[in-house]
Amino acid sequence: MNEKDKGNGVQTEQAATRKTSLDSDAPAGEADDGVTWKHAVGKIRHIQHFNTKPNPRNAGYVRQKESGKLWVRERLDALLDQNSFVEVGSLTGKPDYEKSSGVLNDFIPANMVIGWGRIDARKVFVTADDFSVRGGHADGGIQGKAAYGEALATQHRVPIIRLLDGSSGGGSVATYLTAGATYIPPLAGLGQSMTAMHVVPVVSALLGPVVGLASAKAVTSHFSVMVKGLSQLFAAGPPVVKQATFEDLSKNDLGGWEIHARNGTVDNVATSELDAFGQIRTFLSFLPSSVYALPPVLSPTDSADRREEELLSIIPRRRARTYDIRKLIRLVVDVNTEDEGQATHSTSFFEIGATWGRSIVTGFARVRGMPVGVLSSDCTIGGGALDALGSQKAARFVNLCDQFGIPLLNLVDQPGFAIGSAAERAATIRHGASIMSALYHATIPIFTVVIRRSFGVAGGALSDPGDGLNTRVAWPSADWGSLPLEGGIEAAYKRQLESAPTPVAREKMLKELLEKFEDVRDPVRTAHVFGIEEIIDPRDTRPMACEWVSHAYSQLLPQRLAARQASSSLVPRKYKL
Repeated sequence: MNEKDKGNGVQTEQAATRKTSLDSDAPAGEADDGVTWKHAVGKIRHIQHFNTKPNPRNAGYVRQKESGKLWVRERLDALLDQNSFVEVGSLTGKPDYEKSSGVLNDFIPANMVIGWGRIDARKVFVTADDFSVRGGHADGGIQGKAAYGEALATQHRVPIIRLLDGSSGGGSVATYLTAGATYIPPLAGLGQSMTAMHVVPVVSALLGPVVGLASAKAVTSHFSVMVKGLSQLFAAGPPVVKQATFEDLSKNDLGGWEIHARNGTVDNVATSELDAFGQIRTFLSFLPSSVYALPPVLSPTDSADRREEELLSIIPRRRARTYDIRKLIRLVVDVNTEDEGQATHSTSFFEIGATWGRSIVTGFARVRGMPVGVLSSDCTIGGGALDALGSQKAARFVNLCDQFGIPLLNLVDQPGFAIGSAAERAATIRHGASIMSALYHATIPIFTVVIRRSFGVAGGALSDPGDGLNTRVAWPSADWGSLPLEGGIEAAYKRQLESAPTPVAREKMLKELLEKFEDVRDPVRTAHVFGIEEIIDPRDTRPMACEWVSHAYSQLLPQRLAARQASSSLVPRKYKL
């Protein structure tokens, strides 16, 4: 029988082990002296002590450990600053009192723990599922706890972190018997989640089978991460799928990381729960606590005058050759010094979505200690062409940066939209419109550097995101136009090429035509007619980016923030998922 559907048998088993814990492990309550409230405080402490200590004899706890998962309280300890968690609803649960004496026989806590905490001393709000209590289903929880927590965090303007494991309070048929009726399914707190996304950063860690309501929560996030071999995500689990579609699938075959980390349902993949928590901490380190604050700025650890010689040769002279875009990014953004006086360094670049939409590269970094978004293309994947998934990924990222006021470093090497039958079936141009719209409507400062190609509508959208506004420069390696010359000549001179008497003569004619155009494609020619504002030495990219971001944070972002704060009482703008 499936663990989530064992029903009352599981609760009876849990009750037996919990009763033992109540009798032996928890501190005794104070006797009622008839004067003070010590006895009441003692009862409260009695329940709180029980709820915060693991019971190794508890069947749900045992199964959690056998699955290789941390217990909910261990997760909170691993995620948050030491001793910073302050629980909300610490007495929430189902007590069982002795009828004659009123003595507490048993207490089954709610299967969600919520409360305040801190990450790097910044305040956050956490909602954490306890899968050991009825697999996270609603019949083991208290309705409205999660929704209240997210609404509270939104009101207080602090980030929300969800630790998802199970259905996160989603429905179970067992509740029909308890309620004595079925019900029209409610939105179950997702309204508060969508409101929260407009105001504060919302992140989700998938730490087990995430199903039903929890799967909706996972995608109603600004950032999500799942753990290899530990977490799965699906709208309905294998038993329901088998009944509906006759597919007999394992959890991983139905919704493992290899599926959802490659289709964009989740952003990142972690190797362990601790790695997932580390990614959450890193992600939040770049974002403000709400849209009504500036992104957090750190003291710079890297020189603004650093000029990397490698940038002068990183783009190959032969246009068909590839290069490492992530290395290029690392050479431009801040390098973190791990220990003062030490030679060990690491990049400040934190990639988001590396496993999906792989022709596009997105992530956060710091320049002079100030957070920036980084948008570029990976020429080793489909030539870097903008396909359907890449368009979705880029649009989501630009919308995220725009929502939280993070300036965008836009490194353009864009050959155009992906073409061919597969691209047409995937509705590439439809999804491509989303990134065009996101860039055009963005109000954040954007620093565009055309490092190589910019062709067609996709190239125009990325290399001219402000329609003539924003800061833009190019490298000497830039190559642009409505069409790449190699393919454009084939189209423009089709009849002439087809009239060649032999294939050899055709190749010779094509080569001669390309040579005629070679001087014209020199980006300096474009600069002569002010088609590009400036062509720079690639080694000057970081110093220029440092100057741009310093101006953005001192002059542009404060004005943008003041306008947002002034309009905060108006109808809130909706966040586009």
